Amino acid sequence: MRRIRHLHFVGIGGAGMSGIAEVLLNLGYNVSGSDLRASAVTARLAQLGAMIRPGHTAEHIAGCDAVVTSSAVAEDNPEVVAARAARIPVVPRAEMLAELMRFRYGIAVAGTHGKTTTTSLIASLLAEGGLDPTFVIGGRLNSAGANARLGAGRFLVAEADESDASFLFLQPML
Repeated sequence: MRRIRHLHFVGIGGAGMSGIAEVLLNLGYNVSGSDLRASAVTARLAQLGAMIRPGHTAEHIAGCDAVVTSSAVAEDNPEVVAARAARIPVVPRAEMLAELMRFRYGIAVAGTHGKTTTTSLIASLLAEGGLDPTFVIGGRLNSAGANARLGAGRFLVAEADESDASFLFLQPML
């Protein structure tokens, strides 16, 4: 069984994908990713050490141990096709978030309206209470200047996406 050291994110600039990528970077993983266009989000990830590439080509997955995709990424994406051909695991974003949550006291916020606000409030309250949570949010938390952060505390607060039932992968405590 090989150890996962390098993760490649297809669509790394997305709100859910970028947050998970940032937490993994801060945990010491090598992270690369691709997106159709550069943005402030991809620039931030590059500044943190991620290798960001424009567009989607099979060459982007060279050297990676796993490929992370969101539900917005089609099965015929060249990077996904190349990963499957090379027998590199293709992991849905929700499964990667669930893996991060498995080692923390998970708090997931789901619903049709107010997820980002509620998740931000919970993360802020825990931080102000000195509990230093890890969080992955669909929007930028102004007090942290980011949509994700690796905290030293035992809590992981995540915005759970119900649009495609991917939140069903999560097993939060609350």
